[in-house]
Amino acid sequence: MIISFSKTKLEDLPHFFRFQLDPEAAYLAAFTPKDPTNEVAYLEKYTRFLNDPTITMLTIRADGIIAGSVAKFVMDNEAEVTYWIDKKYWGKGIASAALQEILRIEQERPIFGRTAFDNYASQKVLEKCGFEKIGTDTGFANARQTTIEEFIYRLTDEK
Repeated sequence: MIISFSKTKLEDLPHFFRFQLDPEAAYLAAFTPKDPTNEVAYLEKYTRFLNDPTITMLTIRADGIIAGSVAKFVMDNEAEVTYWIDKKYWGKGIASAALQEILRIEQERPIFGRTAFDNYASQKVLEKCGFEKIGTDTGFANARQTTIEEFIYRLTDEK
């Protein structure tokens, strides 16, 4: 499988919207929009992100087919990463490759990642890419309609 990355384009966004509609994927991501079925709101939000200089969004392709997205953004003056892989590509190393690519492009450190306490695959991706678990937080997870624990990870270049 050939994995490639490109700057996200407007025409990529409907693919990302469909990926996040998968119930199992949304459950694992946990912290989703209040109404994940609102395509207009989704496209408006992410279209704004395409032009935000503080956000780097990449489209992930597997053998030329859109397989997910990876991004770096800033929240509360801290750089964070996020990724979403289409469920049919889970377990193939794509999330790890995507995270390594965004970290190669965005070299600001420290950089943070967050994941639901029970999203073991995402925890493994972060750890494989050198992130260390540094704490926890709690928040309302729209996809689960309850408050859950979230693990906070940090990557520094210090070893």
